[in-house]
Amino acid sequence: MLKTRVEHDAFGPVDIPADRYWGAQTQRALAVFEIGTERFPACLIHAFGLHKMAAAVANLKCGELEPGLAQAIVAAAAEVRSGAFDAHFPLTIWQTGSGTQTNMNANEVIANRANERLGEALGTKRPVHPNDHVNRSQSSNDSFPTVMHLSAVMELEDRLLPALGALRASLQSRAAAFADILKLARTHLMDAVPTTLGRGFEAFAAQVGHGIERVEATMPRLLSLPQGGTAAGTGLNAPAGFAEAFCAEASRLTGLPFRPNPCKVEGMAAHDALLELSGVLNVIAASFIKIANDLRWMSSGPHCGIGELVMPDEGLTSSIMPGKRNPTIAEVMVQAGMQVAGNHVTATMAGASGSFELNVAKPVLIYNVLQSIRVLADSARTVAERVIPALEPDRDRLARQLDAPLLAATALNPHIGYDQAARIVAHGKAHGCTAREAAVSLGILSGDEYDRLVDLRRMAQGAG
Repeated sequence: MLKTRVEHDAFGPVDIPADRYWGAQTQRALAVFEIGTERFPACLIHAFGLHKMAAAVANLKCGELEPGLAQAIVAAAAEVRSGAFDAHFPLTIWQTGSGTQTNMNANEVIANRANERLGEALGTKRPVHPNDHVNRSQSSNDSFPTVMHLSAVMELEDRLLPALGALRASLQSRAAAFADILKLARTHLMDAVPTTLGRGFEAFAAQVGHGIERVEATMPRLLSLPQGGTAAGTGLNAPAGFAEAFCAEASRLTGLPFRPNPCKVEGMAAHDALLELSGVLNVIAASFIKIANDLRWMSSGPHCGIGELVMPDEGLTSSIMPGKRNPTIAEVMVQAGMQVAGNHVTATMAGASGSFELNVAKPVLIYNVLQSIRVLADSARTVAERVIPALEPDRDRLARQLDAPLLAATALNPHIGYDQAARIVAHGKAHGCTAREAAVSLGILSGDEYDRLVDLRRMAQGAG
């Protein structure tokens, strides 16, 4: 039989599993919000630990907490930040739009752990009270959006930006390795003019590099925190200097330059900074889909497709066709991009759901943003490590595709005119011959003249 303890709140007694560190409000929320299974990622829970550490220090500096209580809260919150209490955050994201229940979950876990560290039993609420002390000078309305910013910034710094940097470096390396390999460009999926394999990888690297720049450009707004606005952006019940002290401590703990939002209402009623970030993630997702699909097309076949690239063997195969190799990791990257695009639609609706002084779609907004960061980072890292370095060109296939491209006649435009070049292309198609053979057959050019004017490598470099 499950052992329980009894805790009390303003509505009366509540039975709580004896070994759980959450309290009455969390237990009530579990019964009220029996919706879905989606839970906040651990990074948001850890950000709550960081948040409550900074809040306790700020309260101490502002004379709102005794040193002993502040120290106990900081020590307990540090354990939450480290991940030691992840199992004690049972709520799904489907809760009050301000994130109140998860804020209270954090307050209760930290209060119970602080009291335990001070020799008291769970549920005593003394000497540390979840509302009076852990949540002092705060409201869920300013605390949860602050945690949204903290978790997003740290995930960008620790996860996405390093992964994008690794992917860009990997692509740049292959661009250099493939710089002199000629291939046929394609526009509208049709044969175009000669280019180099390296140039395509330069374009991929540039896309990823622009993604890094776009993420970095969002940072000034993300580093601006609404903490100190309390219930409605007025700062009611928060002492003078609390917001500044909070940001100073959060900066000290993370090494990131957090600062108070000068307009607390903006940071609580609207989440434009996070919506801006979601838009950037959506652009990166589109880049990833383009890159991954190009890699899939170029490695298609290997006998009846384009087959210009050989994908590395990751050891997986078909369930019915023995030995068949599929571009599985590239397909995952495409799917990740699709998920992020869908997340951005949800984030857009959530970001637009502010009414007067409060946005009431905070949980679903940050859940989608953090998921987007995670799947983009993980897919970028996997592709950078397992796919790009091991890609190899099929040089024979590339050479055969360049052997008789009718559109090489494009290089003749400045010398014989568009119409004459078009005659060469049409004749070659009609008679199944090369552009060179067509030019000679039509008497437009001699073989030597054609060879002098049509240089595939020069064409690939853009020189006439």
